[in-house]
Amino acid sequence: MRSKEQPETTDLGEGNEKHDFVHQNAIHVETIRKEQRHQKLHTEFSINPHRKLHVLPDKPLCRKPPEVIAENSDFIEAFHKARQEPTKKYTMPLTESQEIGWMSTPLVRKTCFDSFLKQITKLQAFLRVKEKN
Repeated sequence: MRSKEQPETTDLGEGNEKHDFVHQNAIHVETIRKEQRHQKLHTEFSINPHRKLHVLPDKPLCRKPPEVIAENSDFIEAFHKARQEPTKKYTMPLTESQEIGWMSTPLVRKTCFDSFLKQITKLQAFLRVKEKN
C-alpha cells in the first residue's frame, strides 16, 4: 500500500522518468494549445480544374423533379477552362508530346489551293464538252 504523501505515478517508458497525473495533464494541455495555435480553418473550397467531372444522370424511371442549381460563375468558368484544348489554356507546350503540332496553322493558304482546284475542274468540264461535240 502507498502512503498518502506519495502521488500516483506512471512509467512512460522514456528512460526511468516517472510523471504524476498533474504533470501528464500539463503536457497534454500544452500539446493541445500548440495544435490550436497552428491550426487553420479552411472555409473556401473549390474544384480542381484539371480533373474531369463525371456527371451522373438520374435513373430512367425516377419521377423526382430535377433540382434547380443556382449558377456559380466561378465554377462554370473553371469548368470551361478545364475543358479547353491545351493551345488555348497555355501559351507554350508543357510536355514533349504537346510540342508536336503545337503550331497547327496550315502551311498553304486554302484560298490559293481551292482556286487552283476550281481551275482544273473547269478545264476538265470544258474538255469533256468538246469531246462530246
